Amino acid sequence: MHLKVCRTLSLCLLALLSTTAFAQSRTATTNTNFFSAWENRVRATLARQPSFPIPVIAPSSQMVQLFRFDYVHEYTPARTATDIYTNGKGLNIIPWANTEIDIDLPPYIQHNNPKVKDGAGDFTTVIKFRPFASPDKHHDYSLGGQLIISVPTGSYKNGALVSTYTPTLMGGKGFGPFAIQSTLGGVLPKSDASAIGRTITWNTTAQARVGKIFWPELEVNSNYYHEGPNNGKNQTFLSPGFMVSKINFRHTPGNRLALIFGSGFQIATSKFHSYNHAYVFTSRFAF
Repeated sequence: MHLKVCRTLSLCLLALLSTTAFAQSRTATTNTNFFSAWENRVRATLARQPSFPIPVIAPSSQMVQLFRFDYVHEYTPARTATDIYTNGKGLNIIPWANTEIDIDLPPYIQHNNPKVKDGAGDFTTVIKFRPFASPDKHHDYSLGGQLIISVPTGSYKNGALVSTYTPTLMGGKGFGPFAIQSTLGGVLPKSDASAIGRTITWNTTAQARVGKIFWPELEVNSNYYHEGPNNGKNQTFLSPGFMVSKINFRHTPGNRLALIFGSGFQIATSKFHSYNHAYVFTSRFAF
């Protein structure tokens, strides 16, 4: 009897160990397949688009998978300086083919003015879809669109009063070492549009490749206001800058780990402007 019990227990233990080992092996295989499929999808999506980088300031139809941190130093007409950390940038991922989702960190705004309280701005997320693209050696273009959704999480009046939606059309075309990118969108408040106003945004960027990774650029960033406190006004900045894209950490086939960074200087050219000029620095870690 004792021998039968031991044998039964041994068989049960062996079955349990086998089941556990099989489950762990299956889980590891599933995880490996998941990440391998993700990596392959990202590589395929990036391979179908041109190599010109996303500009320092303006959005782009280009797909990216990276973490981004921006810093802006503005000078206002009242001769005060405002520092903006993250500038509403964060994590960009490519979960599906030709699709990008951005989860942006609320910017932290430091006014350097005792009369104005510092605080966080609004939380935003971006859904981008790029259905048409061709790499450098073919037609060298990219066309797509995105929707920015903002939530009024700002503290001490450092954000909007209501949620906003910003649909945007985007495109870019390469001409050898040169590239032109442009976007057209509209900031639409969820409610109180007559009091808050709507804004049309238009950005155009001219870029040129110098060497392998250096991209000097010139941006024109414009806002046109309809209704609200700035009804009928427009604000335009001329923004020279450069991008370094990209410095690879490892020179192996298929490796995407890289550092991308750049800087620009915004100069107000319109009569109406909320700030005179601004220094912009952007850093991006691609993975």
